[in-house]
Amino acid sequence: MSDARIPDDDGLQVDDIKAVRGEGRGELRALLRAQVDIGRARRDPAAKPLPARPPGHRPGAWPPGTSSPGPPPEWQIPAPVWRAAARHHSNEIHRPDQPCDCGNCLPEETR
Repeated sequence: MSDARIPDDDGLQVDDIKAVRGEGRGELRALLRAQVDIGRARRDPAAKPLPARPPGHRPGAWPPGTSSPGPPPEWQIPAPVWRAAARHHSNEIHRPDQPCDCGNCLPEETR
């Protein structure tokens, strides 16, 4: 089936369907699919081409000459210091009127 047989106004007439049916089931299916494609082409914008990838780049790999960032600086703080800071923060929120028992705060009378 050629594009010349499909009308420009997309108006399928009953006589057109009868003529295509007489040619066989495959011709009718091809005509209707062509009509759907024409409608989609009018509705959907043209797909933009993907930008070119840099030569030699492997997907998911760091570019040549670079490396992944190291661990964050917070990971260098010892666990007991983290626990004391979390306890101090909790004391300030939940028990602001009581002396802090985190181990890092000065006694109340020396503040």
